[in-house]
Amino acid sequence: MTQIATRAATAETVRDAPGSLITLLTDTAELTCNTASFEEGAAGAPVHFHTRATEFFHVTAGRLDVLVGDEVQTLEAGDFIAIPPGVKHAFAPAAGHTASVFVGFTPGMGRFDYYRLLGRVHAGEAAVQDIRDSSATYDNHYAESPAWAGRRRSAAP
Repeated sequence: MTQIATRAATAETVRDAPGSLITLLTDTAELTCNTASFEEGAAGAPVHFHTRATEFFHVTAGRLDVLVGDEVQTLEAGDFIAIPPGVKHAFAPAAGHTASVFVGFTPGMGRFDYYRLLGRVHAGEAAVQDIRDSSATYDNHYAESPAWAGRRRSAAP
């Protein structure tokens, strides 16, 4: 692998949903990395799994709820977790908190176009069906989770 360097001043950003900003860092065959910043109340990522890659998270600020299988864990600044292939997961800022997270995939999977697609859907330039149709391309397969759905209900005032 050759050196990878992304300068903050030139990194591409994608607003993929209300209160959510993704900064794209690297997208190689070996490694895909980005940062994600979530405002309080942001929806985060829905329940999904990957068949080929481990996804990992390092919380750099705030608190992040993460579904792992059927368990919701709350991570705080400095915490790290890695989710192996085939394990369903989701993530969003914990109730009443913001969150900033370093996110990575190994091996990399050409994901930047997936994030750009999310941005186009958010901007009204593409349809949610386009995301569904891209599941195999980006190894992002959506699932259901009563534990994650319950988390959202229990966090409501």
